[in-house]
Amino acid sequence: MGMKKVYIETYGCQMNQADSEIVGSIVQSSGYKLTDDISKADVIFVNTCSIRDNAEQRVHNRLGEFEALKKKNPNLKVGVLGCMAERLKEVLFEENKVVDILIGPDSYRDIPRLLDEVSNVGQKAANVILSEDETYSEIKPVRIGTNGVSAFISIMRGCENFCSYCVVPFTRGKERSRDYKTIIAEAKDLFDEGYREVTLLGQNVNSYSWKEDTKTTNFAQLMEMVAQISPLLRIRFSTSHPKDISEQLIKTIASYPNICKYIHLPLQSGSNVMLKKMNRHYTREDYASKIEMIRKYIPDCSISTDIITGFSGETLQDHKDTLSMMQWVGYDYAFMFNYSERSNTIAAKKYQDDIPYEEKTRRLNEIIDLQRELSHNSNRKDIGKEFEILVEGYSKRSNDKLFGRNSQNKVVVFDKQDSKIGEYVKVRISDCTSATLIGEKL
Repeated sequence: MGMKKVYIETYGCQMNQADSEIVGSIVQSSGYKLTDDISKADVIFVNTCSIRDNAEQRVHNRLGEFEALKKKNPNLKVGVLGCMAERLKEVLFEENKVVDILIGPDSYRDIPRLLDEVSNVGQKAANVILSEDETYSEIKPVRIGTNGVSAFISIMRGCENFCSYCVVPFTRGKERSRDYKTIIAEAKDLFDEGYREVTLLGQNVNSYSWKEDTKTTNFAQLMEMVAQISPLLRIRFSTSHPKDISEQLIKTIASYPNICKYIHLPLQSGSNVMLKKMNRHYTREDYASKIEMIRKYIPDCSISTDIITGFSGETLQDHKDTLSMMQWVGYDYAFMFNYSERSNTIAAKKYQDDIPYEEKTRRLNEIIDLQRELSHNSNRKDIGKEFEILVEGYSKRSNDKLFGRNSQNKVVVFDKQDSKIGEYVKVRISDCTSATLIGEKL
């Protein structure tokens, strides 16, 4: 009959992409074959995100579309993985008849058993037990949908910050770090396989800590060890929490040319009132001091952020405080969202979601307009500069052009000429949009 085929569809953050690659490895080692053709799949896994309502609605809609596939193939199995499986549990079984399996973020090793359990039509199975020590350290991920140039390495799992709006501590459990030796080994393997960039992932990478006997390895030390693998291997990381970013880490980034000069530092709000209500553990002034530290040691560092607008009780002055902080920092780009209440979070239990949707959207549009201006200003300053670009692929608009990113994580498009994907090339910037730099190969 041949090997059964598994199709994996991923929603949400880079951590979910990394998790899907772990799942791919587990199913392959259990005798299944991965496919990128959903119509030929015997099993469909949807790796999900719960961070906002819109993300969950996309998955609900997608599950509805699978009904037609199940009619054509009654033996087809559909599994929901990750955060939605953890958060919604029984609801997914009750509201989506197509769902056969629910698997939480810490239960991927159990997938082969669960697939055996649902081998009969109508049988359902679930494992959404959270773990205090699971890191999947020794599992070599299968790189799914990769360009062969950039890859993700998960260095830790879970989160214990308990920001009041966030569901992640409840869907991903306690914070725990991977043994740094397995991270170094994975990065070395990727470099030997031809990858030239790795992104170290965690809900809060700054709090990475591996303890062994009397020795503790922190994130700055881990970054240095990865950077020392080869000067041709670029290192990025995501995501930083402002309360934990250290001077040691900033100095380490400054010291190594192959550690990218880019930091994603989520602000969420520029208002001290909102930051306290969000349980972010820093003030506007604390955040500003971290920006000043970055500018001191890494003057050419690119900084991006996350912003939530319309959080519970946000006044117009709170909103203006966010705009003024954006203006002061001059972010290179940002991820900007309306507040989306998540059930069972601290905010849902304590605070009323009292800003009308229309007002949230109005404020969000002001934030987006300002960020577009800031991004364009930032890119205009790069015109005439020369950057080393790691080529990642072809431009969406033309096969005669390639794109890559500079150390500052800005996308650069330039004429292909004799350049190849995976190479480093020197480019001089000649023009820009608010989202892209346009260059000429030197």
